[in-house]
Formats: sequence, C-alpha cells, structure tokens
Amino acid sequence: MDSHLQENDAVIFIDRKGRRYLKMLRAGKKLLIRGELRADDLFGVEEGSRVKFSTGEAFLVLRPTYADLIPHLPRASQVIYPKDTGPLLIWGDVFPGASVIEGGTGAGALTIALLRAVGPAGRVISYELREDFADAARKNVAAFFGDAPNWTIKVRDLYAGFDETGVDRMFLDLAEPGRALGVAASALRPGAVLVCYVPTAVQLKDTVEAIQARSDFGEIESFETLLRHWQVKGMSVRPHFRMIAHSAFIIVSRKLVANPSNPHEHQQEPIPAADSGERESDGVDSDDPLD
Repeated sequence: MDSHLQENDAVIFIDRKGRRYLKMLRAGKKLLIRGELRADDLFGVEEGSRVKFSTGEAFLVLRPTYADLIPHLPRASQVIYPKDTGPLLIWGDVFPGASVIEGGTGAGALTIALLRAVGPAGRVISYELREDFADAARKNVAAFFGDAPNWTIKVRDLYAGFDETGVDRMFLDLAEPGRALGVAASALRPGAVLVCYVPTAVQLKDTVEAIQARSDFGEIESFETLLRHWQVKGMSVRPHFRMIAHSAFIIVSRKLVANPSNPHEHQQEPIPAADSGERESDGVDSDDPLD
C-alpha cells in the first residue's frame, strides 16, 4: 500500500484529545468535522501528516487499522469487536487459502477480517437471514475492504442447511448455534474447526451441551477475552478506569468422524484440581513435540 492518500480511501482524523472520526475521501466532496476540508486536497498527502480544517484546527490523518475501523463501522446491528476478532481468527485457525463459512454476517466486521485472513486464494461464504443486514455488509466490505470476488453472501436461513461441503472453518454468530450443529457437520470436513460466538452464559451452556451431545464434534474450548488499556503519562502509570470486559463467549470445537455407537467417546474428562503446592498442568506434554 502506498503511503500517499488516494481517492476513495478510508481515513481516520484524530484530534488533540485523541478523538477519532472515520471519513471517506470522495472526489469533489467536503469533509465536515469542526470546520470543513476538501477531500481532493488530501489526495497525495502522506499518512501521518497533520492537516488543518477551515477553522484552523489540526488533525492527524491516517488510514484506519482494523482496530480503528470496526468501532466506527456503519451498522444497524452489534459488531464483533477487535478484542474478540483476534482470538476468533487464531483459535479458529483461519489460514491463507482456507474455505470459510460465516453464519450471521451483521455489518460485515468479521467478514472483512476473514477475507484478509484467507487471502485471494481462499473463499468466504456468508449466510445472513436479513436482507438489510446483508446490504449493509455488502456496502461496508466494498467501502472498507474493496473488491472481494472470493466472497459470496447468501440471504437465507442457514438452519435449513448449507450448500457447501468439505469446508475448512465455520463461524456461527447466532442466538442458537446448537440448532445448527447438524447442518454444520454436513458442511465441514473432518478435522475442521467450528467456532461459535454467544453473548450470555445461558447460551454458552446450551451451546456447549449441544456440542457435547454429538459424536461428530469434540475438543471443546470455551473462553472470553478481557481488554484493559493503560495510561502512561510521566509518573502516572495506571490502568484506565474504563475496561472493555465481557462482550461474548467464544466456543471452539473440532469436526470429528462420528461414532454413533458411542456419542461421548471423544469428549474430554474434567481435569481435577491440582494438589496443594503443585502447579496445575497446562495440558502440554513435557516431551519435545518435534521428537
């Protein structure tokens, strides 16, 4: 990516108090924050420059990172925030060239992250029930990611089944992902990763128990991520008073070869608490894994 700003770029303006304003550089348009500035005047300006609006107020201008973009993304529904996107991609093991199904696309925040992760050789298929959400996702992907010929969005009820088979990874951002396990199992290849994203403890319990009841999924992990920023100003080094704590639970499991005769064969036994004075095992074999 060239360091010079171009027409149709998304940019973030940051004022002296750190407040951020997401704008698009459209030819012939004026940018309005506190004062105005012609978008054309920014074409060719390098990222990281300071520019002045008509009132004389200076702003730092940068192209947004993913973490900058998502909180400001135009949306009618809640988005998956960056603190969860990273763990979703890593625990979901999304790799270049992967085939990925996304169940529930919302505003397209995770869609953009998935497209970046799979690269041009991969493919992302999104299933969305609501046409208005699908339309918003199309606009956001086009505006903030660009041309995505390897992305398909289907407006339909995924509980009725997926068209695809042999899929590598699947992400379900639904109220009842447990209801989709049957159709998910038909679409995923053995060894594939299924990731569910649910906001409440009741949904966590219901989803995990639904996965545990099946013989074609196993190796279940459940967790949440907490994010706490720190202020560093001279001798004042302390956490911010506001913390981004719970947003949702992430449930990760693997697609297995089903064993109808013993549906619980692949489920892990609960790990007993460590004895007093002993360090609890992290589940990693002590032998060199490369031996």
